[in-house]
Amino acid sequence: MSIQEVAPEQLAQLFHHYHQALTADSTGSSDAHPESWEQVPQQEKKRLVSAARLTLLELSTTPTKKEEGSGRYFAKPGEAEWGC
Repeated sequence: MSIQEVAPEQLAQLFHHYHQALTADSTGSSDAHPESWEQVPQQEKKRLVSAARLTLLELSTTPTKKEEGSGRYFAKPGEAEWGC
């Protein structure tokens, strides 16, 4: 699955799910009842979805290390200076 295929709403919901799971693990309490996505106030959901949307946008526009280094040692086609 590519970044372009991920819905911001889905990412926000998964982030919330894992955040709740990790928070419950860190407290060491087995009787903790994590808040389900349906219980999250609408205002908070909108904020999480907006953050997910910005995250996906940034990830899709930020070059990876591989892309950054690919042209580092070689000239672009037609731009090489040939000489002895």
